[in-house]
Amino acid sequence: MMSLPVYLDNHSTTRVDPHVLETMLPFFTEKYGNAASINHSFGWDAANAVEAAREQIGRLLNAPARSLIFTSGATEANNIALKGVMHAGPAGGHLITNAAEHRAVLDPAKKLKRRGFDVSILPVDEFGRVDPAQVADAIQVNTVLVSVMLASNEVGTINPIAEISRICRRRDVLLHCDAVQAVGKMPLDLSELPVDLLSLTAHKMYGPKGVGALFVRREARRIGIDPLLDGGGHEHGLRSGTLPVPLIVGFGQACELAGQCMDEETDRIRRLRDRLWDRLLAEIDGVHLNGHPRQRLAGNLNVSFENVDGDALMTSLKNLAVSSGSACTSADPQPSHVLRAMGLGDALTRASLRFGLGRFNTIQEVDYAVTALVHSIKRLRAV
Repeated sequence: MMSLPVYLDNHSTTRVDPHVLETMLPFFTEKYGNAASINHSFGWDAANAVEAAREQIGRLLNAPARSLIFTSGATEANNIALKGVMHAGPAGGHLITNAAEHRAVLDPAKKLKRRGFDVSILPVDEFGRVDPAQVADAIQVNTVLVSVMLASNEVGTINPIAEISRICRRRDVLLHCDAVQAVGKMPLDLSELPVDLLSLTAHKMYGPKGVGALFVRREARRIGIDPLLDGGGHEHGLRSGTLPVPLIVGFGQACELAGQCMDEETDRIRRLRDRLWDRLLAEIDGVHLNGHPRQRLAGNLNVSFENVDGDALMTSLKNLAVSSGSACTSADPQPSHVLRAMGLGDALTRASLRFGLGRFNTIQEVDYAVTALVHSIKRLRAV
């Protein structure tokens, strides 16, 4: 039987998978050592668990485990990538990003600009995609780093990262990719995709909050990174601090599960997403899809409703957990910067909802969501 409220906000965060939780629990109670304690078995057990998790994450990405640096989450990973690389490079170096990035990329970029770095923020098209040709045109002799997300956290659009990465390689420019929404949801092979740095986090893929990672490619040339944190030299000197062993163990297990069930799970979630969209389109007038119609994450549906006050709509959906934009900017009363960058007007931007479907959602929950939305929108339009 379906229980209320219904959770359709899996881009914001996901429920921890029971198998992940089960794997984590002993490291809170029985195996509670510090991974940096090298003089006794408690520390050895913790260190071995950390390295095992690093291997699990590496397998999902098809990347060497030693290329992964654990962080507190993707926000920290993005900050290390942008600030660390730019500060390690020449004074006045050039950074390229785009207007539809997550605030965890845009805000560090703006701070770098205030500190004297040259920063270019490229536009995106009506689907939220970055044009590789514009990236190529923006690269200058002093360009150090390009940062483009793999998949949008708001509209689910997938960027042409492979093409952008080839451009950056030809021009000898580093490429960072925020892949938070994509890892575990779509195939990603870092032996084939030549990005130099990539951010990911556990809580978007049925793992615990509070742990993420930064992939740093260690082939051919050394990537200079000035660490944000000093004090112990943990994680190859790039991220000092005691490692959260239970969270890292959960992160590894979440990646292991994602690798096992990705294809089947993606197909099932896509069918749920399409059912939701088809029913909304059939039962509500004035519905607009935001983002690319095909090149998008399977679990994402971002829609706008004509002639509806967005705040009133959100307030009316008491038993339905959805988002009116990025969860990380929900405290900001301004309309979504991503939808604005795509050219959407204020009325439709303010009347947009983001549905994030995931592993634990059901057909019954999708049908409940449609019924609740139809009822609320008809009532609000009648006022």
